[in-house]
Amino acid sequence: MRPLLVLNVVGLTPALLAHTPRIAAVGRDGFTAPLGTVLPAVTCSAQATMITGRLPREHGVVANGWYFRDLAEIWLWRQSNRLVGCEDEKLWNVGRRRFGADFTTAKMFWWYNMYANVEWSVTPRPVYPADGRKLPSIYTDPPEFKDQLQGALGRFPLFNFWGPTADIVSTDWIARATRRVMEEKRPTLTLCYLPHLDYDLQRFGPESPEAKRACGEIDRAAGDLIDWARGAGYEIVVLSEYGITPCSDAVHINRVLREAGLLRVQTVDLGWELLDAGASEAFAVSDHQIAHVYVRDPARLSAVKTLLEAVDGVDRVLDRAAQAEFGIDHPRAGELVCVAQPDRWFSYYYWLDAARKPDFARSVDIHRKPGYDPCELVLDPALTLPKVRIGLTLLKKIMGFRYYMNVVGLDTKVVRGTHGRLPARDEDGPVFLCSSRGPARDRLAMTDVRDVLLNLIGG
Repeated sequence: MRPLLVLNVVGLTPALLAHTPRIAAVGRDGFTAPLGTVLPAVTCSAQATMITGRLPREHGVVANGWYFRDLAEIWLWRQSNRLVGCEDEKLWNVGRRRFGADFTTAKMFWWYNMYANVEWSVTPRPVYPADGRKLPSIYTDPPEFKDQLQGALGRFPLFNFWGPTADIVSTDWIARATRRVMEEKRPTLTLCYLPHLDYDLQRFGPESPEAKRACGEIDRAAGDLIDWARGAGYEIVVLSEYGITPCSDAVHINRVLREAGLLRVQTVDLGWELLDAGASEAFAVSDHQIAHVYVRDPARLSAVKTLLEAVDGVDRVLDRAAQAEFGIDHPRAGELVCVAQPDRWFSYYYWLDAARKPDFARSVDIHRKPGYDPCELVLDPALTLPKVRIGLTLLKKIMGFRYYMNVVGLDTKVVRGTHGRLPARDEDGPVFLCSSRGPARDRLAMTDVRDVLLNLIGG
């Protein structure tokens, strides 16, 4: 077996390789090829497909989150690997069967990290004390890894991993932690997730000066790890999950459903509204350019589909038969799946009166919002002296006062890049680079990735 490092550089495309020369060098002696993605082209669905070699209809990860019908609750960004089906087909389990007990895996920040059947894993996991604080931390297996890594590298910079202050700092930490695990444990397979490109490409668009600067930053962080791994005898693969393309605004799909009398809310005692999924006839779980629409009464399905097909910014509305064409026809999927037009994305917003918006709307709160909110990456432009405001708010917390970290705006036009639909051209989609020519081909499907990685390890 030859050890393999797989770097998941989120948002990297063939078009951006010109701005990442050290990453591009991986394919110079090996090969570089466009990587086909899946619908939806989002992190959890893409990673589950690469790990299992199967489509969402089989592994069940139909988005970054979905509606749990038995609980009548919407949950995004869960972390248990048990949510991913096809257990016997997962990369590490197939590797053990093929190569024996000496085959080991380190899973560094790839999603669905918790309880994966691997030897070493690390993932973000903040701590929420009863007083309302949110403390940066990680979850590791084995448990002692947490103190070892944070003792050597400092506390994981969670607030640089997502939100308005997300930047290269978190990616640098992940790269350094990955090297440390590789040095100490020498896993056969190391999976490393580097998220940095995701931030400025969504904030400013993939063609912006900020995007080019972010390419240089990720090239340094990834390049340092690549150089070390090459010297240590590792085969190298760099891949991505999707490409980010320019966008102009959001489609407020839940407001359309509410205005049609299909979506219901509950008004809490303090005056704001919460989406009441269990009581709604139809509602959407928005996830970038894809929205799963759950329709309670099958008799209404045709009318809801007709309603949504007429909405400005909606490109396609897939019923179960159409979902089968894309391999997303799993019971977790909505009865309808909407695909946005290329320059649009779906917001989760469901309130019609701004005075009724929920208390978390202007905060970074990925678990309470019933859909993805890329506005969390941008400080509200309307705020004066936002850093001073944040500092004063934190001071209130230190002094024991309750507070809202209301720093996120509600103007969806601030988002300049998006993803989720299938790319119109290879230059805007994900990419696969390999340091060996052995598995070279002109193009890979995402379902090919698992077996290509195993073949590289087997030589």
